[in-house]
Amino acid sequence: MDAVTLSELRKPRAYPSVSVVMPTSRRTPANREDPIRLRNLLAEVRRRLREDSRVAADTAEEVVRGLERAADELDPRQGADGLVLLAAPGGERHAFMVDQPVDERVIVDSGFATRDLVAAHTRTRRYWLLVLSDHHTRLWDGRGGELTEVTRHGFPVVPEPLDEVSEGGRKSPWGGHADERHRRLLRGVMADLDAVLARDRRPVIVAGVTRHQAFFDELAGPKVTVAGRIDGSYETASAGTLAELARPVLQAYEDLREVAVLAELEAARGLHRYAGGLQEVMRLVEEGRGEHLVVERGYYSPAVRGEGEAVPVEGPAGSLKGDGVVDDVVDDIIETVLEYGGEVTFVSDGFLIDHDRIALVTRF
Repeated sequence: MDAVTLSELRKPRAYPSVSVVMPTSRRTPANREDPIRLRNLLAEVRRRLREDSRVAADTAEEVVRGLERAADELDPRQGADGLVLLAAPGGERHAFMVDQPVDERVIVDSGFATRDLVAAHTRTRRYWLLVLSDHHTRLWDGRGGELTEVTRHGFPVVPEPLDEVSEGGRKSPWGGHADERHRRLLRGVMADLDAVLARDRRPVIVAGVTRHQAFFDELAGPKVTVAGRIDGSYETASAGTLAELARPVLQAYEDLREVAVLAELEAARGLHRYAGGLQEVMRLVEEGRGEHLVVERGYYSPAVRGEGEAVPVEGPAGSLKGDGVVDDVVDDIIETVLEYGGEVTFVSDGFLIDHDRIALVTRF
């Protein structure tokens, strides 16, 4: 899952587009109940579509079959906290495992419910780890506590072999002036990194000796958000070693980030560019004024569409039935902010107690 894929999934689809979200267990014997829960949810989807006068019988069956096939594509041995199945008319289907708790839901709408995917994309610790070296510059994909080496987009970067020449009593693998050669190599590295960040922008932890770190700072562009640094030579370090080194660096970055969110909201309040609470936030977001939405992860709210607006009502997501029902208006708000090019940050439940669980920094 990356930002481009997420953007594609947020686009409108034909009705009925169905999203099935289900918590899963990582361990036996609890995970033996997961297939039963999934069958029950798919049965609920079939019932709801059959009872919906807007859905033809063959379309209902096609969408249900799409969900079943999406479920079959998942690896049951892949431990995760939840699964998300998506299917729409025309044979489109998707399946994702997410590494964070989710609430069990079935959503039928004219688009996919992507809030849990957005939450997983945003709240899971996702970062790039760039390991600089004269010989073998590597990029690692960090998700939670795991690291996987990137072997595409030009990585790993290995310089072409050159004749070794003596430079002040030491040999350089670069030939000529070692520092200038390394700058040339790093320019190529930065071009490859920029291409990666264009598709999936994340903070970057930079590992390397002081000289390499200095070259990186010299050449890094404004698109690179440096989360922190690991000093030393780690060209041949294992994924486990690098993950351990990255953990405290990332934790410090996250702590500062959450403090910064609250500070940003208070500053926006002083500039009259702040909104708090569902109704006010929803109105401003629909006007395209949402610059930065901050929402608690466990906040959901069904709504009923009236004359040109959705009116939130009390009750859990999916509890209302009938025409004009929006299973989760918070999900609609999130998707609208993203469609207008805004930013969404998920925070822990209770973090926005003084902001009625959802807050917005407006563009104007």
